[in-house]
Amino acid sequence: MDSEDDMLDAHEMESVDDDFYSGGTDDDDYNESDEDETDYGFVEEDVDDSTMIASHRSKINYAVLKEEDIRRLQKEDMGQVSMVLSISEVEASILLLHYNWSVSKVNDEWFMDEERVRRTVGLLEGPVVPTPDGGELTCGICFDSFPPEDIISVSCGHPFCPTCWTGYITTTINDGPGCLLLKCPDPSCPAAVGQDMVEKLASEEDKEKFYRYFLRSYVEEKKKQMKWCPAPGCEHAIDFSAETGTYDVSCLCSHSFCWNCTEEAHRPVNCETVEQWILKNSAESENMNWILANSKPCPRCKRPIEKNHGCMHMTCTPPCKHEFCWLCLNAWTDHGERTGGFYACNRYEAAKQEGLYDEAERRREMAKNSLERYTHYYERWASNQTSRLKAIADLQKMQLEKLEKLSDIQCTPESQLKFITEAWLQIIECRRVLKWTYAYGYYLPDYAKKQFFEYLQGEAESGLERLHKCVEKELEVFQNAEGPSEDFNQFRTKLTGLTSITKTYFENLVKALENGLTDVDSQAASSKATNSKASSKTKGGGKGKGSSKNGGSSN
Repeated sequence: MDSEDDMLDAHEMESVDDDFYSGGTDDDDYNESDEDETDYGFVEEDVDDSTMIASHRSKINYAVLKEEDIRRLQKEDMGQVSMVLSISEVEASILLLHYNWSVSKVNDEWFMDEERVRRTVGLLEGPVVPTPDGGELTCGICFDSFPPEDIISVSCGHPFCPTCWTGYITTTINDGPGCLLLKCPDPSCPAAVGQDMVEKLASEEDKEKFYRYFLRSYVEEKKKQMKWCPAPGCEHAIDFSAETGTYDVSCLCSHSFCWNCTEEAHRPVNCETVEQWILKNSAESENMNWILANSKPCPRCKRPIEKNHGCMHMTCTPPCKHEFCWLCLNAWTDHGERTGGFYACNRYEAAKQEGLYDEAERRREMAKNSLERYTHYYERWASNQTSRLKAIADLQKMQLEKLEKLSDIQCTPESQLKFITEAWLQIIECRRVLKWTYAYGYYLPDYAKKQFFEYLQGEAESGLERLHKCVEKELEVFQNAEGPSEDFNQFRTKLTGLTSITKTYFENLVKALENGLTDVDSQAASSKATNSKASSKTKGGGKGKGSSKNGGSSN
């Protein structure tokens, strides 16, 4: 992807190697820019900046492939196989389709046993049926007679007329991608039918379908190296160069996703946590928790009932219509003055003292606590996602409308207002990271680690809120001003500083999560060793001369 312009001096002072937005490898073969400067992951396509939203990167370990790029790679592979094996490109494509577009496997198998490979894929060296010297030939499908020049056959020599060939090819193409491994219409013949026959006999519509299948096969057979962008309607593919480091990639369509699980980009949270969280958000388990926490079953029909009025007199919905007490779940007819009054049932307290409602109450309390805990994390996860989408929209609006106006008001070239764009980009990326840290925190059981995690998360979130408020609220003063402001340079310094500080906070947070919060373990081990050493010194001191006085004081 094309690199963005240089960052401001405040950002250039920071080490590129420590940037948590960087890719995981130094493989320059997949860098589409020769510059080593920090890149925000934007892919410039013409001048449309509104779709250029992605994470900051200094090293890119993947390449985004357009349709023409994929066709070029296919052509190169076919040309290589054709040259090495001294066969036509049509035959080379048949071999590559059979061996999942692996050039090395084609070469290995071919030189190991060429005859077996030819027989397997259907590349026959000569016809298997005799060719008559003269007279008409009979089509093997419609059984009409045709002169030899009107009959078409592949390497096997089985004769078929053009009309039957066209119908056969059209039917096979409409059946799906299986048309890529097309065989002779004769049921017993293994001879392969190449794309040259499709090119010669198929309609334009069928050709388009065939070449679409042909194109997609290249990516789908290279699953360990290539994947289609999962964004709806996107036809770009990602060529990934390594299986180590970050899996977050960004397509030309602006969609960022995880290469490993194809969910949206979620660094620093691992794929297993994301899978659990997404499943929990979509599962019915939380509905059941809500039902348990906020309803009780009707004593007669067992349907859950929510209490939406103040009194304890409950009436089940038709056809049950059972009337009962919300507190003790007994029939309402059993209530009266002798039980403490219609609206002050003391049966519940008596039964609770006898232990009749302990288990039900315990389950309800557990469900309520579980629901409250999940709601806490989910609300913050969803709120940061909403804020991120709003920040993306604000950045697009800034680039399309407000930046030029601000440049005119403040008499400043747009190239010197890049610090505002960088602030918005930092906000967008930090909102994404912060969103997934709440999923991480939900599944973090260790209390000591949780304290450390919440401290780092709080610092990062606090810095992000200051940055977001500054670029969202304080910038309006200069956008709505009637002329240049002397305070604009101070605002530039403040916003640049907040951007740098927020970036550092989130770098620390991400590094800590990716390391499994090991600092907590190391601190605990150090504390344990210190206590053990101090204890051993105390015990040893009791045996020395004059230790009784000190030992007594210690005791």
